[in-house]
Amino acid sequence: MIGNRARIHPTQRGAASLRSILLLFTGTLLLLVLAAGFVTSFGYFRTYVSEQLAGHAQDGATAVGLSLSNAIDGRDPVASASLIDAVFDSGRYLSVRYLDLNGEEIAGRTMPTSELPTPGWFRSLADLDLTAGEAEVVQGWNRLGTVEVVSNPKRAYQDLWRITLGLVVGTLVIGGLGLFVLFLLLTRTLMPLRALEQQARALGQRDFRKRVTTQSTRELNQVTAAMNQMADDLGRLFDGQGKLIAHLRRVNNEDPITGLASQRAFDQRLKTEVESEERAAPGVLVLIKFAHFAEYNQSFGRNEANRLLSSMAKSIGAFVTSHAGTFAGRRNGAEFSLFIPGAQPADAKIWCDELLQRLDGLYADLASPLAVAVHAGIAPTGAGRGIRELFASADEALRSAQERGGTCCVLSEPDSEGHHNLETWRAIIAQAIRDQSLAIWMQPMVSEHHPEPIYHQVFSRLDGPEVALKASAFVPLAERFGLIGDIDRQVIRKVLARLRREPTRALAISLGGASVASEAFRDDMLTMLAACGDERINLWVGISEHTIHHHRKEAGILVKALVRLGVPVLVDRFGVGGVPFSYLRNLTVQALRIDNTFVHDIDTHDDNRFYVESVLSIAHSRGVKVFATGVETAAEYSVLCELGIDGAMGYHLGRPYAADNQ
Repeated sequence: MIGNRARIHPTQRGAASLRSILLLFTGTLLLLVLAAGFVTSFGYFRTYVSEQLAGHAQDGATAVGLSLSNAIDGRDPVASASLIDAVFDSGRYLSVRYLDLNGEEIAGRTMPTSELPTPGWFRSLADLDLTAGEAEVVQGWNRLGTVEVVSNPKRAYQDLWRITLGLVVGTLVIGGLGLFVLFLLLTRTLMPLRALEQQARALGQRDFRKRVTTQSTRELNQVTAAMNQMADDLGRLFDGQGKLIAHLRRVNNEDPITGLASQRAFDQRLKTEVESEERAAPGVLVLIKFAHFAEYNQSFGRNEANRLLSSMAKSIGAFVTSHAGTFAGRRNGAEFSLFIPGAQPADAKIWCDELLQRLDGLYADLASPLAVAVHAGIAPTGAGRGIRELFASADEALRSAQERGGTCCVLSEPDSEGHHNLETWRAIIAQAIRDQSLAIWMQPMVSEHHPEPIYHQVFSRLDGPEVALKASAFVPLAERFGLIGDIDRQVIRKVLARLRREPTRALAISLGGASVASEAFRDDMLTMLAACGDERINLWVGISEHTIHHHRKEAGILVKALVRLGVPVLVDRFGVGGVPFSYLRNLTVQALRIDNTFVHDIDTHDDNRFYVESVLSIAHSRGVKVFATGVETAAEYSVLCELGIDGAMGYHLGRPYAADNQ
């Protein structure tokens, strides 16, 4: 899926969740109810205990009064004191006093309240009313005095303390269980909301794969069903847009019979490769023509002729796949064109002979009993040579091959000098890797909305006898030799070292297809990135669309690992392979970098302008940035800015420079 780092809207920071609010409100209400119940129960028991104490004191006073009035002579202080001592020693009373008519104490005993077993703070809180019981002492018709008795509150405080502890424990248990059950209930009921939140965040990041399957209340189920339907509709809309644009691009740029590039699309890309100052690099153009195809068409019919062309295109496509950077197209009739970047004429002659033998065998089998042949002309690029001169030279070589009769290919300018053979190139590249002498060059990716470059693209260059060779000249050869992984490792080490020196500068690298496909390289790269620290987040890693298409599983593994490390990923050379946009749904990438082919002369090429505009619309709807490369004129950059490009690079905006010379 497309991936942007999750962002929280500033107004959402610190906002409480719905579950928290409901839990807080309902939990508070529950605790208030329990607290009210506790206070009420405590007050009831306190009143009850106080009444029991008052009744007990009154009973005691009555009993002592009767004893002093009838059993014992209340006028005798000694006898009265003895009775009071006996009653007091039972421990049931806090004080027992016998007062005369003037209020003077005749006899009495009192216990200090500090001897009570319950905590002082609890006694202060409970504060039981110690009502004194009173009874008169009489002798006949004469009043002798009054007995005042206060019950011992020890047992009352103990009972009230025990009851209070029970109430507290019961309240806590009931409250805790209630809150726990409430938490579970709210969690279960509101579970779809969390899933909906994740789905909404995914939709905000243009990921339409997220579905909510959790069931809850009827209302929430209806909301989740609507959200799932919306995600499905948006996903279909995106797929429909992608398929429509891919279809229009195929109609405008692909041959309907062979699936190879159309003549116009091939010429446009070849012009970029050959005439563009930025990408111009050594290579060879091959024109292939099937002799007697008109007779075959007349003998077997149009349908069989189309099947023949399709079969030939598959063989040519297999050749393209085995030679990195190569592209092919159909010109007209039974004529095809190939461009092999970085190839030397002598090597291209050998490869062309092998390809012609395969094509001749297939052609002869299908055309039997007709006599057939396959001819090819090869022309190398050269300084100051445009595609018109290149095609003229290849056409001349093709005519020479046709004059020879049988299947063959002819190389124009066979005596041209200054080219290394394959073994020489292998030795040069391998020596540069061993000596770690690859030079690092950088080129800025600029935006009209930012004063500073978004990042600097890093290129490797190889020191040649006269000038430093561009990556486009030797990287295709390194791919063929299986050395691209070593080159990429060396570039990564140098780039990470530079990021450590300049942690605020963002840099970008592009990985070779064989590097991405290699598990050993992926492990080495991820180990280096994991060890480098936080500066890795300033490294953009580019993976070509062609690599993603042919090594989808390996590319997916690498992209996921890079995203976990916080390393932004971009799709390099976007649009060249004609790959459907569907892979964007399953890869978390931060940007697309449109290939030079669609940028070159975009101010006069309406089809390319439409394609770039469509890519911008889809990518921006999914939160993905779009960059462009190969901007060489002010008119091209003006069109790109008008379309809303996020960044662009090219000789018009900033030429590459040696990083070590900065």
